[in-house]
Amino acid sequence: MEIKSTDRDDFRRIYDENYHLLIQVIMHIVYNIEIAEDLTQEAFERFYVKNMTFPSEDDARYWLLRVSKNLALNHIRRNKREVEMVEKVRHIPSAAVETHDGAEAAVEAENRREVRAAIEALPENLRMVIQLKEYSGLDYRSIAKVLGISETNVKVRVHRARKKLEEILSTEDRDVY
Repeated sequence: MEIKSTDRDDFRRIYDENYHLLIQVIMHIVYNIEIAEDLTQEAFERFYVKNMTFPSEDDARYWLLRVSKNLALNHIRRNKREVEMVEKVRHIPSAAVETHDGAEAAVEAENRREVRAAIEALPENLRMVIQLKEYSGLDYRSIAKVLGISETNVKVRVHRARKKLEEILSTEDRDVY
C-alpha cells in the first residue's frame, strides 16, 4: 500500500505506529528524553515537508529511522563541539555530577555510565548496530534497511560490537563493596 507523507490519514498512521520506536532509537543515542522528543518531532516534520511517496509503510518507517538516527548523531556531534568550546574558554575539565540516593542507586548509575561509555567508545558502525538492535528492538532486516547494508553485515557487526563491549567492560576496574 502506497504511503504519501502529506496525506493526512497516511501521516497519522505512520506517526502513531512509529513515534515510540523513533523515541527509543534517538533516546539511546542522546540519552535525554526531551531532546529525543524534539528530534522525533523534527524527523516527522521533515517527513511531511518532503512530500514523498513510499511504496509501503515499512519503507516510510525505514526512511524515518535513517533521518532520526542522523538527527541524533548530528545533535551529539554539535553538542560535543559546544561543550569542548566552553571547556576551552573556562579552562576546566568536564566533570560528571552524580547524585547518590543510596548505595544501590549509585552502583546502578555507575554501571549505566560504564555501559554508555563503552558503547560510545565503539566505532560508529558498531555503535549504531548495537543501539538499533539492543535498545530499539529492531530485527536484523530492519537494521540492514536503515543503515543501507546487508543483513549478513548487520549480524557480523552486532557480533563484533558485543565482543568489543565485552572486552571494554571486562578491562575496567569495578571494585564495588
